[in-house]
Amino acid sequence: MSNQKYDVWVGLFVLLGIIALVFLAFRAGNLSSFTFSETYPVKASFNNIGGLKVRAPVKSAGVVVGRIKSIEFDDATYRAVVTLDIERRFEFPADTSASILTSGLLGEQYVGLDAGGEDRMLVAGDSITLTQSAVVLEQLISQFLFSTAENEGASNPSGN
Repeated sequence: MSNQKYDVWVGLFVLLGIIALVFLAFRAGNLSSFTFSETYPVKASFNNIGGLKVRAPVKSAGVVVGRIKSIEFDDATYRAVVTLDIERRFEFPADTSASILTSGLLGEQYVGLDAGGEDRMLVAGDSITLTQSAVVLEQLISQFLFSTAENEGASNPSGN
């Protein structure tokens, strides 16, 4: 009888371990916040999306209001077209702006929405026209280095 009791406890322990592994897999894959609420798609075009990924959060005022559904390349405009799935309970004015932001200095990237002031609200299939691309750290560093070199050259014209 005691062997059967141990088998039940071991089985329960293994089952809890499997559940914990599935939970960690969802957290690592950014799938932890399944939204079963209805959503509506909105598109936004960016010159550079940096490291933005599908299923990355869409936030407004720090609150997750949706997820990135897809990322495509537009051959005609040479821009990245990002489709945002926004939860239906969140409505945004038609002149809302979208920016690609980073959590912390080197954290994950997400799309931040800043609500506008227009009376008409975004509906399924609309496009956000006011966008700001991702800030690429390498470009910032190179701009800083080149401006520093130019300033040193201008302050010392004789080269001495």
